[in-house]
Amino acid sequence: MNAAIDIGNTFAKIGFFNENQLLEVHRGLELPKIEELIQLNNVKNIIISSVTKSQTELEDIFKGFSIYKLFLSPDTPIPIKKHYETPQTLGSDRLAGAVGANFLFPNQNVLIIDMGTAIKYDYVSSIGAFEGGIISLGMRIRFEALHTFTKRLPLVEAEGIPDLIGKNTKACIQSGVINAIIAEANGMIENYAKLGSCQVILCGGDASFFESQIKKPTFAHNLSIDSNQVATSTTFSIQNIPNLTLIGLNRILQYNVETN
Repeated sequence: MNAAIDIGNTFAKIGFFNENQLLEVHRGLELPKIEELIQLNNVKNIIISSVTKSQTELEDIFKGFSIYKLFLSPDTPIPIKKHYETPQTLGSDRLAGAVGANFLFPNQNVLIIDMGTAIKYDYVSSIGAFEGGIISLGMRIRFEALHTFTKRLPLVEAEGIPDLIGKNTKACIQSGVINAIIAEANGMIENYAKLGSCQVILCGGDASFFESQIKKPTFAHNLSIDSNQVATSTTFSIQNIPNLTLIGLNRILQYNVETN
């Protein structure tokens, strides 16, 4: 049994795996609960990832476990290449997502759209390499920024997909934030589609909210002519995979256990 642990600012989530099979996921956990779950599930190997805590802090937190522990860092061996100019600054969540995408869709181009506090567009090429991507503002940050950096705009929240034309200030803010993210995501997909056939993965806390509004590209340059003048259409698929980070963490753990 493997356990993949992803620690956030306040809470953590943990996934339990039997080899590649994800058996169960627990979210919104505090650290004492994680320790209890690991002991109950007779875990043999664990991987720990955090975008907020240093490796020294993580080692201190998990020092009581005598099982095999892997703390994900920029120096951790992984089963994909990194075509990234500053690998030491690459967030562990982005890296784990890329490994998970490559594991689920080998030999394919994959665009990961992680819709959380920030919206991250990460591209994994068909040769199995993390190529880089885009970091944009997430939904809650946009709502808070409009309230914080203006004198009179209220702080509002999402209440479903709004009409394009708002009829009052609250509705205008909701439309401006939510419809802008929808337009951004669809525009990014169209731009990445120019690179060729691609699998799109949605993940992150806000992915389900926006899933119905994310569209496959339908424009003319999806039809290309190869060197033999044979028309071939660019294929595109979109899936919501909420546990992508945990799947990637487990794959990194397996890779390191196998090579040690």
